[in-house]
Amino acid sequence: MIKKIIAAVALLIVLVLGYFAYAKYFKSNTGNFSGTEFLYINTGSTYADVIQVIKENNFVRDLACFEEVAKQMDYPNDIHPGRYELREGMGNYSIISILKGGKQRPVKLVINKLRTKRDIIRKFASNLEADSSELEKLFNNNAYLKTFDIDSNQIQCAIMPNTYELYWNTTADKAFEKIARTYQHFWTSERRQKAIALKLKIAEVITIASIVEEETNNNEEKPFIASVYLNRYKKGMALGADPTVKFAVDDFTLKRILKIHTATHSPYNTYLNTGLPPGPICTPSEKSIDAVLNAASTDYLFFCAKEDFSGTHNFASTYAAHLLNAKKYQHALDMRNIK
Repeated sequence: MIKKIIAAVALLIVLVLGYFAYAKYFKSNTGNFSGTEFLYINTGSTYADVIQVIKENNFVRDLACFEEVAKQMDYPNDIHPGRYELREGMGNYSIISILKGGKQRPVKLVINKLRTKRDIIRKFASNLEADSSELEKLFNNNAYLKTFDIDSNQIQCAIMPNTYELYWNTTADKAFEKIARTYQHFWTSERRQKAIALKLKIAEVITIASIVEEETNNNEEKPFIASVYLNRYKKGMALGADPTVKFAVDDFTLKRILKIHTATHSPYNTYLNTGLPPGPICTPSEKSIDAVLNAASTDYLFFCAKEDFSGTHNFASTYAAHLLNAKKYQHALDMRNIK
């Protein structure tokens, strides 16, 4: 009888100890959040730094218990920087296993149309660990950029609109290199041959494409708009592109381009300067780049937005015809009191 009692007590002790061990390792220890939170661990962080971040953000409910398990799992000696997903209801073991294993949740860097280098730096810095000063230094390093056949005025060339998966702590140069690979893969031998046939460098094709991108969202019209700028460029005419003026004055909200704007001294002002601007005025889409490479065969030298505000354009081969189109559009602007 005594043996049975001793055995029962022993079993009870094992069960109690087992429960406490289970609770310590596997019972939910997340803080007061629902769904998902992200824990960011900076490069060079110590164990103390990680604990401070966890404490400040209330990521765990019982910090002392978390630290006890962390030390038992030797986490203090195995810190990995990165962006880690914490889900409501996770226990200490699950949290520490993710952190200790460096099992980050990648960042989805969505790049649509970005205009200025400033916009690109802001996009990178808001999604990755790299800070603005580091990115600015990289994007002004012509020796580094030369490996991509671009210079500091042509950053937009290598950054094609797309969704990129990157680890948060990816360095600035590695992030740029991964994104630039899409640009390099895009430029197949066929596309390169088409650029050569146009007697244009890749950066020049993209620069024209960036103007086309800013002129219209209508993919069907893009080859015709591209033909206008190619025809002007070949004739040595000023491109006279309104979007380049917006870029030059750094005001993309302008609805009407006036003489005060076209008189702005800037290498990007294609009213004052012949030839192409120093680089793209945005990150153009594949459709816009291909529109330049496969431009329509026309004698168009002018185009103007249609007076019905449909987003399409009237094209003209002569200045006289263009003036008539422009007059109709200016009248429509006046009727709508658009300044």
